[in-house]
Amino acid sequence: MDDIPLHFLIAALILMIMLSAFFSASETAMMSLNRYRLRHLVKNKHRGAILTFALLKRPDRLIGLLLLCNNFVNIAASVLSTIIGFRLFGETGIAIATGLLTLVLLIFGEVTPKTLAVMHPERIAFPVSYVLTALLRLLYPIVWLTNGIANFLLKLFGVTPQENAMQQLSRDELRTVVNEAGALIPRRHQRMLLSILDLENVTVEDIMIPRNEIVGIDLDGDTDEILRLLTTSQNTRLPIYRENIDHVLGIIHVRNALHLIAQEKFTKEALQGIAHEAYFVPEGTSLHTQLLNFQRQKRQIALVVDEYGDILGLVTLEDILEEIVGEFTTDASSTIRDVHPQEDGSFLVDGGANVRDLNRLMEWELPTDGPKTLNGLIIEHLESIPEPGTSLLIAGYPVEIVQTSGNAVKTARINPALRRRQTSH
Repeated sequence: MDDIPLHFLIAALILMIMLSAFFSASETAMMSLNRYRLRHLVKNKHRGAILTFALLKRPDRLIGLLLLCNNFVNIAASVLSTIIGFRLFGETGIAIATGLLTLVLLIFGEVTPKTLAVMHPERIAFPVSYVLTALLRLLYPIVWLTNGIANFLLKLFGVTPQENAMQQLSRDELRTVVNEAGALIPRRHQRMLLSILDLENVTVEDIMIPRNEIVGIDLDGDTDEILRLLTTSQNTRLPIYRENIDHVLGIIHVRNALHLIAQEKFTKEALQGIAHEAYFVPEGTSLHTQLLNFQRQKRQIALVVDEYGDILGLVTLEDILEEIVGEFTTDASSTIRDVHPQEDGSFLVDGGANVRDLNRLMEWELPTDGPKTLNGLIIEHLESIPEPGTSLLIAGYPVEIVQTSGNAVKTARINPALRRRQTSH
């Protein structure tokens, strides 16, 4: 070493520091890559992405290679700096060289290159993948030996390094990705994607038309009333029954019934003859499952039943689709017949209004983990039947009881503007 010129040693030291920066940046860039964008680039035959993806398939080998190389150049830099310091300042120079090298490696070999790699991982990872692939082939025996020892030690702790590093996103993580997509995904599309993710958490009971609001045809009723209902109904399919909905006979398509009327063949027996068998689903069925069931069964309407087989309500394919894409109308207040906007910005809401519908269409945030109707929500909150004029707060929304009927709230006033004013302070 004494015969080597000083300027050559300094040049070698600078080279070691540059190589340290190279391997530090490579490690950070590889680990900072967006795995899903990487897969997309691989599908598009991006050469750098393909090499990078191959390296990341075995992260233990990649890390082993990078640390092996980085430690080698850092140790070499330490040896060179010690020699240079000793030649220039004697034994005191060794301490000076150690301190300076630590500072230089920290700034130029670690912090700066790693910060750059975090900011631009693809611009660094893809080019260096060519170099790292060649180095891995060249140094494979050493990398294999060191990784074999390391992996053996990891297995003693129950860790399997060969497990796929490309972890799948959970539902909550995917929600975060969609929420943070920003301008990449239009806001309306974000809401649709989030609604799809929520289908597993919502059941048919949450969105069904309650039993007392089911529009159907009672074959024991007056024929003129049946004809009036058929010709004025806004629904395309109606259940038919005798006496009450518990004695349902089937589901008819209104179009087929109108054909009978047009051909002057209408009778109650003929109406029952064109009915399809009713389709029943349990109340706890998730919307995701029910959507698939509708597809398999080629159905668009189902009756929701409880554990005793009693009919609780009715759910349609349209109801589930509206959970994803929103209502098929632009005027929310006209969609819910039970909502009446007032001049002061408040809304008169029928006690039987569905809470989920109110939240979705009015963009409110009333709690949905309890009662399904506004009346049930108010009674649960107060734990009693309120008198008209009673006021309360539900999830920050001022609610005033306007009218009661029997044991239920018939009409309540909700003023969301006051909630927004309160939450802004």
